[in-house]
Amino acid sequence: TFRMLVPALLVLLFCLRGHAGLSPHFLQQPDDLVALLGDEARLPCALGEYWGLVQWTKDGLALGGERDLPGWSRYWISGNAASGQHDLYIRPVELEDQASYECQATQAGLRSRPAQLHVLVPPEAPQVLGGPFVSLVAGVPVNLTCRSRGDARPTPELLWFRDGIRLDGTTFHQPLLKEGTTGSVESILSLTPSSHDDGATLVCRARSQALPSGKDTAITLSLQYPPVVTLSAEPQTVLEGEKVTFLCQATAQPPVTGYRWAKGGSPVLGARGPMLEVVADASFLTEPVSCEVSNAVGSANRSTALDVQFGPVLQARPEPTSVDIGEDASFSCAWRGNPLPRVTWTRSGDAQVLGSGPTLRLPSVGPEDAGDYVCRAEPGLSGLGGGAAEARLTVNAPPIVTALHSAPAFLRGPARLQCLVFASPAPDAVVWSWDEGFLAAGSQGRFLVETFPAPEGRGGQGPALISVLHISGTQESDFSRGFNCSARNRLGEGGTQVSLGRRDLLPTVRVVAGVAAAAMTLLMLIIGVTLCCWRHGKASASFSKQKNLVRIPGSSDGSSSRGPEEETGSGEDQGPIVHTDHSDLVLDEEGALETKDPTNGYYKVRGVSPPASPDSCMIPLQMKRPRIFSLP
Repeated sequence: TFRMLVPALLVLLFCLRGHAGLSPHFLQQPDDLVALLGDEARLPCALGEYWGLVQWTKDGLALGGERDLPGWSRYWISGNAASGQHDLYIRPVELEDQASYECQATQAGLRSRPAQLHVLVPPEAPQVLGGPFVSLVAGVPVNLTCRSRGDARPTPELLWFRDGIRLDGTTFHQPLLKEGTTGSVESILSLTPSSHDDGATLVCRARSQALPSGKDTAITLSLQYPPVVTLSAEPQTVLEGEKVTFLCQATAQPPVTGYRWAKGGSPVLGARGPMLEVVADASFLTEPVSCEVSNAVGSANRSTALDVQFGPVLQARPEPTSVDIGEDASFSCAWRGNPLPRVTWTRSGDAQVLGSGPTLRLPSVGPEDAGDYVCRAEPGLSGLGGGAAEARLTVNAPPIVTALHSAPAFLRGPARLQCLVFASPAPDAVVWSWDEGFLAAGSQGRFLVETFPAPEGRGGQGPALISVLHISGTQESDFSRGFNCSARNRLGEGGTQVSLGRRDLLPTVRVVAGVAAAAMTLLMLIIGVTLCCWRHGKASASFSKQKNLVRIPGSSDGSSSRGPEEETGSGEDQGPIVHTDHSDLVLDEEGALETKDPTNGYYKVRGVSPPASPDSCMIPLQMKRPRIFSLP
């Protein structure tokens, strides 16, 4: 019996398992759905192993069990009921259809999950306030407002475009209605239009999930704007002195009413209209020419500077500089020119270039760097301009003292010693010192000091001074000792030793005595010749009266009667001549004529017999050498 019950239990268990597998269940449940207003919406529902009543609910309200859903004209259930298909259709979808829907198997007690139907309302074309033609003034900021229309769901996005390019600078605004609900939305575009925006087309686009491509509204901008000016010069690059023509062109809405020209901010008198002719000079490089054009809306100004080429012009001269020894020194000068001039630095009188550019720097200067420095600019392309400017570098250093030539002096006579002082800064004093004393100014015993500016100082070493030490009544010790000339300033001291040379009296006396003796000898000679000629002329007159001439025997000539003109000779070579009937002539012991010596023996003059010719005055002279005395 037990063995027979076991198979029966297995069959019953099998049957029970098979009956559980055939219970009603959902093959497909509805999902959330988004539908456009006016479109058709379908919510699917499929059941298995169920052939009973199926109904749909809307927000918990049953729509009915019939397939055509009476009372709901836009709703129906469709599908093969035998296969368990019970889909809900809605057409056309309206805003009121937005709700939560469920598919229910009433007899099986089955309910699907809720499905939310969202109804989307596409936006309408937006409205741009003031469109489709918006009048604006260039340069004046403005806000353009685009407003959505209709009850679009979801709220649309408003965008601005120009030539297909999205514009930035917009703000989004959605005002609240009195009931607290939102109404239409606005988008505000802020811009400052220019003359280039005249006739431009702007587009406001409303788009949302219901209409991704959106709907557009276009406006056209109509601008009033002040003149837009362009200014040109022909030629733009010009040499100084050449003519230039400026042309001022403008576009404006409304039209241009006037032109005004200026140069460097100052009006050009008599210039009217769009053209101006000038003669270029260097000022046009830094003082641009401007053209101002006006209309009813406003005015605009444009300017341009000419590229005027001219030679270098000195703007700032280098300044004299004074620095202490070992410090750095610098000079600066400024030249103006176009093209920019080349500036070089040299020392005065030296062609070597020390540097180039507007500034010359000299590191750690010494006394040898003192002097004049030249800043030079070469002439420009036109050959005009250029030049040089000098500045002096003074190197402050201890004084430099040098001895000047001093003339030798006589013993017990006056003397003068000199020294030359270069110093920057100027010395506090120039002091002369010797064995027993010193003196800076004024007098002291036999000594007197004078200090005065030299005619011209050595370049860059500061002003020069000459200091003179006067000595009255020199003594032997003055010639053997040295005199010191020294000077001091804040940087140190300098000095030199000056010696006094002695001048001897003896050589001078000898020279004077020699010159006097020679002059006296010449004078005596002239006097002797003169007296000789005078006596000879008197003797010739006496001989002309004698009638007989007697020659002393021994003469080689035997004639006893010759004219006096044939008898000539000296007292030594011939015998004396005897003149008869002339007792006024006396013969000396040697038979020669004695004459009185007018020089009292300084010159020995001896008379001779008269010459044969009364016109001859040649006589032999015996002169004694003059004595020259030597002084100790």
